[in-house]
Amino acid sequence: MSNSAVPGSGSLPTLLFVCVHNAGRSQMAAAFAERLAKGRVAASSAGSDPADSVHPEVLAVMAEIGIDLAGRRPQSIGEAAPDGADVVVTMGCGDSCPAVRSARRVEWDLPDPAGRPIDEVRLVRDRIQDLVSGLLYEMGVLDLAEPL
Repeated sequence: MSNSAVPGSGSLPTLLFVCVHNAGRSQMAAAFAERLAKGRVAASSAGSDPADSVHPEVLAVMAEIGIDLAGRRPQSIGEAAPDGADVVVTMGCGDSCPAVRSARRVEWDLPDPAGRPIDEVRLVRDRIQDLVSGLLYEMGVLDLAEPL
């Protein structure tokens, strides 16, 4: 999902997940935010150096849990969030992640799933789901009584 809301504009809270190629970690994180928040946030993902396509191992592990990423394509930060985001989460891009206008920036240290064995990609996927749900709880988007 793309969003063009201005951070703090009173619309839905905006989340931008950024990794280097926007072909793995950030794609999974945005998909989890969309699923878990059920329309209560606008989530997008981007890369500092976008790849041509989402990694096949990422497509496979997300399909295992009923999330289809096959129609998504990696995009640049300017394409995904030209106006910034309320929360920007970077994942392993370090200094190659340009500054993006945001009220809050979070860094998650996660391994790149590209080319890893499927069992390792599942571990990255599950860790991302945990981190996204925690972030949504912190933001007040999810209630502790609400099942995931």
